[in-house]
Amino acid sequence: MLGDIEELRRTVVSQQHALQSQEKTINVLKEEIRLLKHKLFGHKSDRWTTEEEQQGRLFNEAEAGAAELLEKEQPPSISVAAHTRRPRGRRPLPENLPREEVVHDIPEEQKVCGCCGKPLTRIGEETNEKLKLIPQRLIAVRHIRPKYACRECQGVVEEAKIKIAEPPEELIPKSIATAELLAYLLASKYVDGLPFYRQEKILARVGVDLSRATMCHWAMLIGKRLEPLVELLGKRIRAGPYVQIDETTLQVLKEPGRSAESKSYMWVYRGGEPGKPSLVYQYFPSRSGDVPFEFLDDYQGHVQTDGYKGYEKVGRKPGILMLGCWSHARRKFVEVTKANAAGHNAHDMLELIRGLYEVEHVAEQNKLVAQQIAELRQQKAQPILAEIKKQLDALNEQTPPQGLLGKAVGYALGQWDRLTRYVDNGMLRPDNNLAENAIRPFVVGRKAWLFCDTPAGAYASAAIYSVIESAKANRHEPYWYLRFLLDRLVSAKTTEDYEKLLPQNLRPDDVVRGT
Repeated sequence: MLGDIEELRRTVVSQQHALQSQEKTINVLKEEIRLLKHKLFGHKSDRWTTEEEQQGRLFNEAEAGAAELLEKEQPPSISVAAHTRRPRGRRPLPENLPREEVVHDIPEEQKVCGCCGKPLTRIGEETNEKLKLIPQRLIAVRHIRPKYACRECQGVVEEAKIKIAEPPEELIPKSIATAELLAYLLASKYVDGLPFYRQEKILARVGVDLSRATMCHWAMLIGKRLEPLVELLGKRIRAGPYVQIDETTLQVLKEPGRSAESKSYMWVYRGGEPGKPSLVYQYFPSRSGDVPFEFLDDYQGHVQTDGYKGYEKVGRKPGILMLGCWSHARRKFVEVTKANAAGHNAHDMLELIRGLYEVEHVAEQNKLVAQQIAELRQQKAQPILAEIKKQLDALNEQTPPQGLLGKAVGYALGQWDRLTRYVDNGMLRPDNNLAENAIRPFVVGRKAWLFCDTPAGAYASAAIYSVIESAKANRHEPYWYLRFLLDRLVSAKTTEDYEKLLPQNLRPDDVVRGT
């Protein structure tokens, strides 16, 4: 009898444990379902707002937080940057636009005084400006090379020859492409995300028959001509003290030995001389850690990435210090709030992370140099990091690791050394956002053109993106820089010639004026 009761007790305990385990599993699945629904139907931004902000009460959080931070133990060398509002109303049209005047005058018979009959005198005028858009203006440039010969000697003296000027060098020989046309086509696709098949239709509207196949062929040839520039950009990145890396997927249909559905990857590296960044895009069929490992070669310095395990090989290279990304760590806590699970813990963590970025906002607003930034971080960010670590350790002991909150806590603790390394060096950033921002134009373009047909097209796209995004990072307008570059690329022969064409070695005004 007692044995039966004991057996029944063990069965009840076992069932209770099973129910608790099932309940935990159900809660985890519910979290994932809520998060999935939010990703499908909710707001896509990672921005997280407090309850007060959601009610519209706090619209100036960054400015208010920065001012409050400065009020407490403000360093003598820091001053609050004045906040200025843009004047309301329509902005005037640019002064450099050509002007076309249309005069709306009263009839001649009305230009007399109704009282005395004397002629009216013009005392002024009222003006307003409208913006007129004219479709692309295409010009056929006819190159003429006169021929010369001696009428006396021609056909009589064997040595008599016809003289004619040498044909000019062409970027794409035996084609109708000019630097202006190529710059427009490449900027439209790689900056504006306009696929070649749409550009084909746009040009057809103005009577020009230019097929997408021809445009694709031209893009691949230009990508090949840009390789020396890309190589120089890579050398600049490896010569700098700080490299940021990110990657995204890419589909290449006709890759030898692989199905059309296989995933390939576009990698981006950002670094180089501070203030003169270089960006290199690199196409590769895999996401293996060997890709960044080989690109960095003999590089020594700081490397910032997300928490992808493939970067572990890079972290084992001698002389490399790895940095984590607070944006990725923060994003996982945002996901917890979107799934409405353990929300208060995630909210507290997000408030603390917000404090870290308020410190960065103060440094940016006051235009602090690296040493001042490091001192400000030690003073303001270090205590916040200590509180974050304390709360993470506490949550780690009481939160199931399978849930969204548990995963967020585990990620932050697993990356902790890398996440805190930026504090000691004012040149470093708390996140990898600059690399993520650099990969975004490629992602936007990919949504329009979806895939690359061949590996050659993917390599060409990587080269073109490298040059365009490096130009943008150095404050060049990409279309004008492409015009400048392609006009001079044909005559570049030596390394010194290519160096002169790098965006870091040019001023934005020189590029526009020189084109």
